[in-house]
Amino acid sequence: MKPIAGCISFVRSLVRRMHLCCDSFWTEVLQHRERLLRLVRRRLPNLHDAEDCVQEAMLRAATHRDLDRDRLGPFLTTVAMRLCIDSYRERERWQRLLLRITDGEPEMLEEAVCDQEFGRWLLRQAGQLRGRERQVMLARADGISIAEFARINQISVKAAEGAFTRGRARLRHMCTQSLGESCG
Repeated sequence: MKPIAGCISFVRSLVRRMHLCCDSFWTEVLQHRERLLRLVRRRLPNLHDAEDCVQEAMLRAATHRDLDRDRLGPFLTTVAMRLCIDSYRERERWQRLLLRITDGEPEMLEEAVCDQEFGRWLLRQAGQLRGRERQVMLARADGISIAEFARINQISVKAAEGAFTRGRARLRHMCTQSLGESCG
């Protein structure tokens, strides 16, 4: 027996076991196929998804034991519409998952430009700091760690961390003052 013929006979025996008359039932279901395909095609992005949705709706009708034949059309329509909604929910879920994987939302061009300009302004402000605070802040801007800065300048890590903390506090204060002046 060929594999496809085996599958078809299995489906037919399954339908018979569920007390549905195979030929007349499938004839009725297939009468709704084109209507469902037109209905679903307007809601899903491509033909393949629409065909999958319609086939799934027809299979669910076939496995529904107590389906009233007079309600077959509305049942198929309802199932197909719910499958469309499920498809959109699944797509949305995948998009949210991809955003989480890529560490957040895609950056907007305006935000990127503003962030770069703020970084330049902040670097100019760091140049106005005094002594070791300015040195450690500029070193961090160049990617040098605090521990490495301490080793290069032959000071303790604790002293370098203190200078960095003070410098960061002064920069934060400068930002607050600048925002207060521009908003006030």
